[in-house]
Amino acid sequence: MSTEDRPPAPRSLAEALRARGDASLGALLRSRPDLITPVPTDLTQLATRAGTRASVVRALERLDRFALQTAEALAVAADPAAYGELLGLMAGDDADPAVVAALPHALDGLREQALVWGDDDRLRLVRTARELLAPSPQHPSPTGLGPTVQEATAGMSPGRIQEIVTAAGLASTHDSVSAVTALAGLFTDRTRMAALLAGAPADSLDVLERLVWGPPYGQVTADPAPRLRWLLDRGLLLPTAPGTVVLPREVALHLRRGLAHRTPEPVPPAVETAAVHRPQVVDSAAAGQAYTALATVEELLKDWDEGGPAVLRAGGLSVRDLKRTAVALDVPEPVAAFWVELAYAAGLIASDGEADERYAATPAYDEWRELPAAERWSRLVTPWLAATRTAGLVGGRDAKDRTLSALGPGLDRSAAPEVRHRVLALLAGLPEGAAPAAGSVLARLRWERPLRGDRREDDLRGRLAEWALSEAEQLGVTGRGALSAQGRALLGAPAAPAPGPEAEPSGPGDKLPVHHHHRPAPLTALSPAEQAVASAAAARLLAPLLPEPLDHVLLQADLTAVAPGPLQRPLADMLGVLADVESKGGATVYRFTPGSVRRALDAGQAASDLHAFLAAHSRTPVPQPLAYLIDDVARRHGHLRVGAASAYVRCDDDAVLSEILADKRAAGLGLRRLAPTVLAAQAGPAGLLEGLRSMGFAPAAESAEGDVLITRALAHRTPPRTAPEPVPDGPPVPDDTLLAAALRAVRAGDLASTTPRKPGTAPAANGELPRTGAAETLATMQAAVLTGEALWIGYVNAEGAASQRVIAPIRVEGGFVTAYDHTADEVRTYPLHRITGVAELADEAG
Repeated sequence: MSTEDRPPAPRSLAEALRARGDASLGALLRSRPDLITPVPTDLTQLATRAGTRASVVRALERLDRFALQTAEALAVAADPAAYGELLGLMAGDDADPAVVAALPHALDGLREQALVWGDDDRLRLVRTARELLAPSPQHPSPTGLGPTVQEATAGMSPGRIQEIVTAAGLASTHDSVSAVTALAGLFTDRTRMAALLAGAPADSLDVLERLVWGPPYGQVTADPAPRLRWLLDRGLLLPTAPGTVVLPREVALHLRRGLAHRTPEPVPPAVETAAVHRPQVVDSAAAGQAYTALATVEELLKDWDEGGPAVLRAGGLSVRDLKRTAVALDVPEPVAAFWVELAYAAGLIASDGEADERYAATPAYDEWRELPAAERWSRLVTPWLAATRTAGLVGGRDAKDRTLSALGPGLDRSAAPEVRHRVLALLAGLPEGAAPAAGSVLARLRWERPLRGDRREDDLRGRLAEWALSEAEQLGVTGRGALSAQGRALLGAPAAPAPGPEAEPSGPGDKLPVHHHHRPAPLTALSPAEQAVASAAAARLLAPLLPEPLDHVLLQADLTAVAPGPLQRPLADMLGVLADVESKGGATVYRFTPGSVRRALDAGQAASDLHAFLAAHSRTPVPQPLAYLIDDVARRHGHLRVGAASAYVRCDDDAVLSEILADKRAAGLGLRRLAPTVLAAQAGPAGLLEGLRSMGFAPAAESAEGDVLITRALAHRTPPRTAPEPVPDGPPVPDDTLLAAALRAVRAGDLASTTPRKPGTAPAANGELPRTGAAETLATMQAAVLTGEALWIGYVNAEGAASQRVIAPIRVEGGFVTAYDHTADEVRTYPLHRITGVAELADEAG
């Protein structure tokens, strides 16, 4: 393309955006969705918003390390800078081929993000980004570079500048500006600079070596040592304040062989493989963990079935209740916090909202329990992927030094879903069955998002990644550290890459130093509909790997029953009432006790029902001791009757009542005989029942009609509750419909604001709305109807929002104008009293 054919270079970011196509502008708005919240009126406003500090900081935080290094290099380059200068700062004098190859892509990314604009011969970093990244005494640059010679000598006397120029071997000049220019020219000339340093004392060169990679500032006394004096005399160190000197940027770049960064990182660090397992082993291990996850959540909710722990006044679980939960689940407290938060995220537990507020299962829990195991698993992992509540923070402190509690406020971290998804995506990029080294995953994440972690005291993204790896293993998304088939399906990931020859294990679990330098295709977060499809696919893959529920147990003579696997729901529920769980593991051991048998009888079961149940579900004969236990408890069960007097005890055998009255342990019940077969008590029915049972009796409660009460505890449920919504990390990425509408509105607004107007129509200056009187507005509209010309109007809607529009009037009547609105690309009707003014467009614009 000849110079005449080349479009003029943009003079501002707005002009650079105006020259972009819709695809390029759409990519910008997708990557920086805050720019269309709300939709800007035109491209000038879009450019202004793209240069605001909050938006620029957010965009910089989302750059990978090499793109950020490129932006940092532009911040210490000339403004504007040629591509060759940027390449020199990034690749150095040796022109690192990896940097040379990667730099165009990084620069294109910065342009797409609207952080850099201009052609390759005039590259400009957005002013706000330059202010954030350029070095200053208050905010040192990540490059470790200091100010330029011109900046460092700004307050120096002309005489002192001439002395430095002369000592450096340059001819004296008549003014300071030319002297500083000559000195900077010397420092940037590799040959002359090498000759100057060749004559430097060795200890002076040592001083430069200590400052070259930053910080560039040093301290000197009022009478500097000879090694420092030699450097100060020649401007290789320049004073910035009393007792402080700085290494000029040009000198540092010469000593660094042109590099702005000590270690440019154009290639992301490899995700290393720590171990390789057979895929079947990984999937089986993950399925085992998935089953354990389901059992753990069920056990948690069963423990809270009749009403769980109280809700703290500030919200959440108390430390004591979390400890109790951890003991009940037989896990450490941080793991217990994870399961509690997971059940909350899945909508299975919530607060009941009562006056004495407690946590309890929701109605959704009952529906969840009836689903097949694989679907129950998908109902847990899907909300886990999107959850912003972070269980790993439980026990820590918030900004006000308050303890963060499980289920309490302050646990949301908007970066959690993105980090979780990215960690799993990195695992999906490894060969099937490959488990990564955790350190290499963290290093990769730090390369992909360096600024956010580096500028905080604690590396939150690193901790989120560690928690994601641990939680994925507990949930069965991974097995033995490798992504399982169901985990891959959950992400909507394609098939795993085939392992190379070097990745073939000699045995399952062999550790191999396999490196993966390829950059896996990035997996984007799925839409809710896509995630539902992916979750269903994951459940289908998991289902065959989960153990089938059993319909039997093995009864033993020591009053125990062994369940060699998961039990079918009715069997598990009934056995949970009739016996106590003694131990868990690959097989669950239940123990029958007088208390557990009485619990089943209290629930309305008869002894014959219990005998029939055990005979039907045991693969071994019912042991005689167990049959005797059931009959013995049943014989005594209900022999005594307790009702409300405040409470009473009645029994057909008056000798038993006499025995109770004579027992010293009955003193606290306040018993007295009302009749030979009836005792009255001051204690209530519940206390009387408990007291008699502690004395070794087996009383039954009865109603006012004399019927035995079935005392099975009813499950306590909250009212219907919705699961907590994740806290978004800034505005959501616009969908295609919103993006197309926003682009059309911005383009139309830009047309209205940039279309040339005829001279003499007196539109307001500075892009404000045109102002004309009502009569002139009406006359201009009527004339435009006859001529078919387009007009530029200012319009204020019913909410008071002002805008500029280009319209072609069709009809004017009844105080309204009907016109084709180029801004909205449709015919609209506007009240004339809301039009602030009109201006005719220039002929070439029409």
